[in-house]
Amino acid sequence: MRGYEAARRTRIIRRAVFLCTLLIAEAVYAQSKGDPARGAARSTPCVSCHGAPGKAPLAGNPSLDGQMAHYMELQLVLMREGLRDVPQMAGMLKGLSDRDLGDIAAYFASQKPPQPAGNREAKLHARGAALAKAMICGNCHGDDYRGQKHVPRLAHQREEYLAVALKAYRDNKRTGIDTSMNGIMYQVTDGDIRALAHYLAHL
Repeated sequence: MRGYEAARRTRIIRRAVFLCTLLIAEAVYAQSKGDPARGAARSTPCVSCHGAPGKAPLAGNPSLDGQMAHYMELQLVLMREGLRDVPQMAGMLKGLSDRDLGDIAAYFASQKPPQPAGNREAKLHARGAALAKAMICGNCHGDDYRGQKHVPRLAHQREEYLAVALKAYRDNKRTGIDTSMNGIMYQVTDGDIRALAHYLAHL
């Protein structure tokens, strides 16, 4: 019982810290729109994994081109503060200021979204479209899935990355600014996740 209570207190404390950081990030974003030109210089280390305009990211990494600036800046703050655990990013963000993160986000947001990779499979695409409609994904991500503010763009994101991210939400290995995605993905099968990822990647 003591172990349960300790774990519960830890979750509450982590949640409180998370929410405080979220409020700080929102305040920072509200005060600064970010400078894409300055962000271009700051983003040099990023492109080796996430790709440059016209160059695909390394396998397993998301494309950042055309992503929502608000969403990206928030995620960078969370990773820098250790509230979103992405080991590969741990050292990359150390020492970067809030302004640096805002500029990097503005740079990638100003780029054109990537073109779909690979060929569309008609049956799989149709299955994914039906699932996305039934799960009302467009309510948050937009009818065209290009995202809004702190909600990420899904359209044309790398298919294998989408599948991994959706499975992580389903398996409670990843959370967003709330747990809504975990609830939405609860018990969604691997096959349905593959269809969703294929559809969103090939819009």
